Parts: sequence; structure tokens; C-alpha cells
Amino acid sequence: MAAYLMQRILWIVPVLVAVAVITFVLMHQVPGGPWDRSKRLPPQALENVNQSYGLDRPLWQQFGSYALGLAQGDLGVSFRSNNRPVSDVLGDGIRISATLGLLALVLSATAGVALGVVAALRRNSALDFASVAFATAGASVPSFILGMLLLVLFTGYLHWLPSGGWGSPQQAVMPVLALSAWPTAYIARVTRASVLDVLHQDYVRTARAKGLQERVVVLRHMLRNALIPVLTVIGPVAAMLVTGSFIIEQLFAIPGIGRAFVTSIGARDYGVIMGTTLLYTFVIVIANLLVDLLYAIIDPRIRYQAHG
Repeated sequence: MAAYLMQRILWIVPVLVAVAVITFVLMHQVPGGPWDRSKRLPPQALENVNQSYGLDRPLWQQFGSYALGLAQGDLGVSFRSNNRPVSDVLGDGIRISATLGLLALVLSATAGVALGVVAALRRNSALDFASVAFATAGASVPSFILGMLLLVLFTGYLHWLPSGGWGSPQQAVMPVLALSAWPTAYIARVTRASVLDVLHQDYVRTARAKGLQERVVVLRHMLRNALIPVLTVIGPVAAMLVTGSFIIEQLFAIPGIGRAFVTSIGARDYGVIMGTTLLYTFVIVIANLLVDLLYAIIDPRIRYQAHG
């Protein structure tokens, strides 16, 4: 297991390098630049500022300078934020996005697993049909549509919740609900299918034949084995939620990393674009690694070995 873990950790480096190269090239191929505004700079001023930031050099030289700084922990500066370090920009946003994402993850994982288990154990009942209907609706309605519906209901008509911002529990209610709807529906569908798959396995029948309580059979024998496919989808979902939602943060005016990323794309803020993309990649890789390790914890029959 230790050799496998070390191998997976070492693979993070080439993954980050590949993502950095692709993002850097595509980012500079998009028309426009960081100094394109409604009032264009004079040609001489534009040439001076490009020379100051090294944007007049060939692309491979620009990437070489960025990679050298990245190896030393320097993510560059934000053109839009008056040369503020990108690490500071991401540090401010990631705390908010991570809090929002963790709240949505806890809600979606808890509700999704519970709905899936109840639907499988009460197959073809009213609870099952209601759970399937909710899962279908949650997967069909986009998060920004649900967010606008929540705004109309709770802010426009009932006046119960503020329309946006971040800092109080009331401001977190609607973003968390809108962000967790699709993951809840997805996890519920996967959980239901997985529980139905193990429901009639021999070890479940044996446990019931021993006279064990239904609660023990479900929690100790059925759910533990049914969670392996669920963990497969929870890993990427967790990475997506924790790193922030672009649309939800824009809709509810939340100053998270997702909103900063959207703004940086429009402003061609190259440093923030690169830093955010690499951060997202790192979180996704770590989430997938943790899921693989949880497999072995849930199912002792799973063992990992390093290749080569």
C-alpha cells in the first residue's frame, strides 16, 4: 500500500505539468489581452507594459519563466488586482468556496445516500417513486435555474433570506441548496442501484437467516458493500463542490474562487487563470486518491500494488 501511495503521489507532478502546458497555450491563443479595455492604451505604453511583464517574448520563453517560478512556489501576480500575488487572491477565495462546497457536500452525501437506501429497501413503493422523481428532477434542473427560483421564492415573495453575499448562516442557505441539488440526486440514484445490487446477495440472506436485526443487516452488511460505487462518484463531486461553483457564486454574489476565476477569464488575467486551474487539478487528483484509499478501508479484500 505504501508503494502504491507513493507512486500515485509522484504521478501528481506530470499531471500538473500537462495541465499547465495545455492551459498556458490555450490561454494565450484566445483573442485579446490583459490590457484590452474600453479605452485602449497608446501603442508605446502597450509595448512598455508588455515588455515589463515579459508578454512580448516567445510563448515558450514565457512558459519557461512561469514554470521556474511555479517550481519555487510563485504563482505570479494578478494584472487585474494591481500586481497582487495570485496566492493571496486564491487564498481569500478558496476559504469561502471550500466552506460552501463542504456544506453542500455534507448535505448531498447525507441526503443522497439516505434517499437511495430508503428507495431500494422500499422498492416499488410510494417512497421509491418519490425518491426517483426527486432524483430525476434534481438531475434535470440546472443549478442556476434552481438558484433563481429560490431567489424569487425566499427573497422576492417571502422575504426570508438575503439575495446574496457571504458571512451569515442566512446567506448560505440558498447557495447550499442550489449547489447540492444535482449531487444529491446523482448520489441517490447511484446508491439505489448499488443497494438493489447487493440486496439479494448470499451474505445478506445469510445475515438475515442468523436472525440479525434489519438495522444491523443494512448498516453492517449491505451498506458497507454498496458504498464502493457511491464513493466512485462522491470523489469527483467533492472536488467540484469544494473548489467552488462558477455560476452559483456569480448568481449569489459570493466572493469565492469560482467568481474570481470567471472574472479573470474575462479580464485575461493570466496568473489567476493558471493558478485556479492548477488548484482545481490538484484538488481533483487528491480527491480521487482519497477515494481509492477509502476503497481498501471499506472492503478489506481490495489491495493495491505499485506497478513497475
